[in-house]
Amino acid sequence: MSPGKEISVSKHPAVRAALAALFLFLAHAVPAGSEEHGEALLQKVARKYAASRTFSAKFRQEVPLQNLGIVRKASGQVYFERPLKMRWDYRGKDAQVFLADGEYLYFRPADSPQVFRRKLDEKALGGRVPLLLLFGKGEITELFRVEQAVSRKGGEETALRLVPRDDGAPEVRRVDLVVGNGDLIVREIHIYDRLGGGNHLYLDGTELDPSLPARLFRFQRPQGVEVVDG
Repeated sequence: MSPGKEISVSKHPAVRAALAALFLFLAHAVPAGSEEHGEALLQKVARKYAASRTFSAKFRQEVPLQNLGIVRKASGQVYFERPLKMRWDYRGKDAQVFLADGEYLYFRPADSPQVFRRKLDEKALGGRVPLLLLFGKGEITELFRVEQAVSRKGGEETALRLVPRDDGAPEVRRVDLVVGNGDLIVREIHIYDRLGGGNHLYLDGTELDPSLPARLFRFQRPQGVEVVDG
């Protein structure tokens, strides 16, 4: 990417996938009440993540690029801390970093001479999906309903198909979550937008409430790299 090329932080595929990943960690707990299995399971998962202050996991990401007929793949480690802090370390030949320090979002694409910065605004994030799936304060069951719950791996896990309620999530066609029935841990997140695109995240080695050093969420500008607001 040339230094003069503009980029919107929230529209970059990797950023959208990152922001979409873990609403269940930062969302408020939802009230119990539904007797339907899928809804009840979703509420239990949401309460578990809402009760956690920190989070870490290994991730694998797949983003199909329809126009090119290929699937962009990446992997790395992700960390979260309340309030509004996260770090995605992408590893390998396309290494990049996506960071939220509680005040700003920072994103540096692989091999880019620029870091793109955006003010972290809870209200603005809360009004947009998939950003809301990560930073929103609204309950997930207010935005989505469980359309289908399918048991997998002999009852070890359940795939939940979520669809938006009314116009609460205008950018999203559907969200599929795969969760463990015993540990209530989110193992997969699949997000499908209304333009036919998809982001697929696979999480492994998840830890809730690990001890995380403050430096993980502290932005340090690399030497010779420009910080651009946008």
